[in-house]
Amino acid sequence: MKEISRSIKKKDHDNKIEGRSVYVDDYPLTASGKRILCGKLIHAAYAKARVLSVTLPPLPEGYTYVDRNDVPGDNNVNIVLDDTPVFCRETVEYIGEPIGMLVGPEEAVVDELLAGVKVEYDQIEPMLDLRNGTEAFFDYHFGHGDVDRAFAEADKVYEEEFLTGYQDQTYLEPQGMMAEPEEDGRMFVHGSLQCPYYVHGAVARALGTGPEGVHILQDVTGGGFGGKEDFPSILGCQVAVAAHKTGQPVRCVYNRREDLEFTPKRHPSLCRYKLAVKDGRVTALEADVRFDAGAYSTLSAVVLQRGIIAAPGIYHIPNVRVTGKAIKTNTVPCGAYRGFGAPQTFFAIEMMMNHVAQDLGVDSITFKQQHFAKQGDMTSTQGRYHFPVPIPAMLDEVDALCALRRKHQAYSLPQTGRFRRGIGFSAIFHGAGFTGSGERDIIKATAKLRKYADGTVEVLASNGDIGQGVRTTFPKIVSHELNLPLEKVRYEHPDTARVPDSGPTVASRSLMTVGELLRRAAIRLRDIWQDGVEQEVEEHYKEPDFVIPFYLDRFEGDAYPTYAWSVSAVEVEVDTYTGRVQILGAYGSFDVGTPVDENIVLGQMEGGFLQGLGYASIEKMQYDEKGRIRNNSFTDYLVPTAMDVPKLIARLHVEEYPDGPYGAKGAGELPLVGPPPAYLEAVEMALGGMKRHRLNRIPYSAEDVILELNKEVP
Repeated sequence: MKEISRSIKKKDHDNKIEGRSVYVDDYPLTASGKRILCGKLIHAAYAKARVLSVTLPPLPEGYTYVDRNDVPGDNNVNIVLDDTPVFCRETVEYIGEPIGMLVGPEEAVVDELLAGVKVEYDQIEPMLDLRNGTEAFFDYHFGHGDVDRAFAEADKVYEEEFLTGYQDQTYLEPQGMMAEPEEDGRMFVHGSLQCPYYVHGAVARALGTGPEGVHILQDVTGGGFGGKEDFPSILGCQVAVAAHKTGQPVRCVYNRREDLEFTPKRHPSLCRYKLAVKDGRVTALEADVRFDAGAYSTLSAVVLQRGIIAAPGIYHIPNVRVTGKAIKTNTVPCGAYRGFGAPQTFFAIEMMMNHVAQDLGVDSITFKQQHFAKQGDMTSTQGRYHFPVPIPAMLDEVDALCALRRKHQAYSLPQTGRFRRGIGFSAIFHGAGFTGSGERDIIKATAKLRKYADGTVEVLASNGDIGQGVRTTFPKIVSHELNLPLEKVRYEHPDTARVPDSGPTVASRSLMTVGELLRRAAIRLRDIWQDGVEQEVEEHYKEPDFVIPFYLDRFEGDAYPTYAWSVSAVEVEVDTYTGRVQILGAYGSFDVGTPVDENIVLGQMEGGFLQGLGYASIEKMQYDEKGRIRNNSFTDYLVPTAMDVPKLIARLHVEEYPDGPYGAKGAGELPLVGPPPAYLEAVEMALGGMKRHRLNRIPYSAEDVILELNKEVP
């Protein structure tokens, strides 16, 4: 490892460990000494209905009701299609949609008033089922080769469908935002968020001001995982409108039940796959991918784009045809979650390849290895893998950790007795950075360094720390290039009044893209350094010269400049009496380029792997026949805890990316994507060796195991 990879204590470690970090719910008063009003939302009780009237109880002095009639600007939140309202229009489109907000100084009184609100509805039949949905927010098509001919000439054609469910981000800190009118007429909005400039654009639009009329600050944020990418724009607009009406600071913090029921989740999916095989090789793939977007489009466009680009997996398949739709249903809108559409389609292609291998009587590891893409091969969008594809070496590394190949063959033999074992394997990539030309044409990242007269340097960027460590790694890069002690480089929580737009904290882009801008800026500052004076340097993103231009209308070109890679293996033991699946070991090799801090990266790999295991097994969330999320507490929505962590070994495999700082690539999302198909293959194997039950959905619970064991295997 390079010197930059040496691990150090995180800059925010002491404040968090000692309880001194200030989250949005911790402010007793505003900076100006004003009392903060408590805001609480009136959520719709039906999945689709016209709102005929809202009858309020008598409001004491100092208590206010806010709804769409109080929005001074546009009652649309600026996300992608801008179809999400700040407060509901004439109809509500899902259970939980905000109708209005009650605001006042005492939370207990606001709760009491909220219980007295009467809403009259005219119910409309909702559309709840993804299978039956006919309205698509987005409909994409792409491919290459002669797919029809390949299917016509195939020795055998395989067809199967795969299902994935919701997954909630379950960050420790629930959603919370706060708005404060300032004396100069600006609106100051701050809270738990990932993307300050996203919130900035949304609030300015809702208030009808120019960009100069608002500024946004990221408070200390207790986890995001994508869940605080789009939703803070919605909640930020709501508290800003309330603060505008009352002229006082307003804060709204969701309780856990609200958060689990009414905030965005990972998109449920239905993927129909068709593969052509000739002479033992896959010659064509056809994939029909459907994501349940929920009631509004929010981020479904970009989530779906990443999902369908990953539809063929890491395999070189000469003929490909992919369609993808984001279907509107009257359920809670879905949004960003670590992996961003890729977990759904990687699950489908990995399981499909397993099942084809089984039918051909070939070990699935061997079968997959025959199809691995390599450097120089064409990607699914007719781009190129410009850099090494290290999957074979990473597979060997995982094999050395857990005897993967030997156990894979041994557990495929018939097993008897109560306890039976299996081991599964997956190999995946994660496209580093924004999809397509988004980084070049939309984000256009800018980062700055400001040197003060005393020789300290401040990082000025809009990327927030949500646990991934940029408040440590950004200063680490700068101090390394300037040969300064780390304590002389600081990075405060970003405020749009002070920092340029370096882009959002999403897409595994912060360290790779913005970190490189800061490295270049530090080199420039080093060259012009003058003691005793204030200096500033600025760097702008420039797309690497090797990138093949991407055209979204055709899905052609380099969807990503480079890729992070992982190989995952999961070993399980199934109790055939109870259905309980015990994870005996979880093993991963991860290539994220050069780690800028080894411990931080390993922590990300281990945490993401565990989230992937939860997605595959216990994180079951469903809505009832009326469209209401049933799992609204940690009693009935289970996530892995410290007690559920198996033997988990993560190793780093380094293939340097020349356009990332010191060779770094995107890291955060990669580790979640591979574990679900590895886990389910292991369960499949334990249930039946090579003559397996064909499992095709996650999460797969103990109850599912028992039901499957009661079936006859064909």
